[in-house]
Amino acid sequence: MVDSDWGAQMAAAQSGNAAVYRRLLNEISHWLRRYYVRRLPPAMVDDTIQDALLAVHEKRHTYDPSRPFGPWLAAIARHKWIDQLRVLKAAPIEALTVDIAVTDHEEAVTSASSLERLLGELKPAQSEVIRLVKLQGLSIQEAAKRTGQSESLVKVNIHRGLGRLTAIVQRQAGAR
Repeated sequence: MVDSDWGAQMAAAQSGNAAVYRRLLNEISHWLRRYYVRRLPPAMVDDTIQDALLAVHEKRHTYDPSRPFGPWLAAIARHKWIDQLRVLKAAPIEALTVDIAVTDHEEAVTSASSLERLLGELKPAQSEVIRLVKLQGLSIQEAAKRTGQSESLVKVNIHRGLGRLTAIVQRQAGAR
């Protein structure tokens, strides 16, 4: 907290300096965000900051420039925090049932395992660019930078790797 600067800014704002007041409110909002992020659920932070800024605006005439600004601001922030805690306490609590549905992940785990096994049968350069481009969603250019391959080579490795994967899968399907 930059108490002396903010106190001078508030005094200027009380004298009618709108530009200084806007800058002060902007700086205060950053401090309030740090204050509330550690104390409230994320969904409540923005609303509480707005409530506190509104309270600062409505109570700005009560600030005494001969006194420190920090405790004055901290008192407002604390009161708004307590108001939000009261809201949390008053919120209805939803009872959890004993039967919580859990989706079956067997198919996803099996698919991921099969894919890793198949990619393991490719040349390392091919499997790496297929993972980057086809699975992680990187562009050809990003994959080229990350692997040190040229963009053309990345395209060739993807094409050849996918062709080899197709052949492997077809061979395994024919063996069954």
